[in-house]
Order: sequence, then structure tokens, then C-alpha cells
Amino acid sequence: EVQLVESGGGSVQAGGSLRLPCSTSGFAFEDYSIAWFRQAPGKEREGVACISYIDRRSDYADSAKGRFTISSDFAMNTVYPQMNSPNPADTAVYYCGAENSNCWSTSGSRVDYWGGGTPVTVSS
Repeated sequence: EVQLVESGGGSVQAGGSLRLPCSTSGFAFEDYSIAWFRQAPGKEREGVACISYIDRRSDYADSAKGRFTISSDFAMNTVYPQMNSPNPADTAVYYCGAENSNCWSTSGSRVDYWGGGTPVTVSS
């Protein structure tokens, strides 16, 4: 059974940091790029970052550049998105998705497997 499970969500103050591990199982982790998405209330889902299975390089949406990071631990089949210096506009439900291709479709249209999401609230 394929599983992607996000954790680490909750409340964080603006300017703090929060790590949102995405643990995976049931598929060949080394053959999938893992992307990080979010959906704020009343808004469409948007891509935040992606780490490529081909060259392990990461790519970021403009809204995340310089603030957020994404890394992976292939021994643990886990990806570690991290929010640094978040602000209230980053409040959303955060999801990870696995796609059998190089990074990435920021709309999530190429994601094969989705996690259930973890909510994050950033307070000022």
C-alpha cells in the first residue's frame, strides 16, 4: 500500500521555523520526485518546492525561495520540508506528493500519490 504521511503541522509564530516531515512507503522512493504543496482556505492548491529523484536538486516557488527548504533522506524514504521565517500568508494545509518524473508541475497535475496533509497556522 502506498503511503505518504505528513507530520509536524500546528501553530507557529511568524519568524519561527517548522519542519514538516513527509514519510513514504509502498513505492520505489528513489524513482520519484517528491513535491510539497499547500492550499490556503479559499484558494487553489499551489506548489511550494520539489526535490528531484534524478539529481537530488531542489526547486522552489517564488513564494518559498530564500525562506523554505526541502531535503531528503533516502535511507529513511523521507523528505523534510522546512518553513523558515514564515508569515501569516503561509497559513495553509501542506501536502506532499510523489511524481514519477523530474520536478515538477506546480499545479500537482503530475502527482501520482498524495499525502493527507498537515495544517499549519502562522500567527503574527
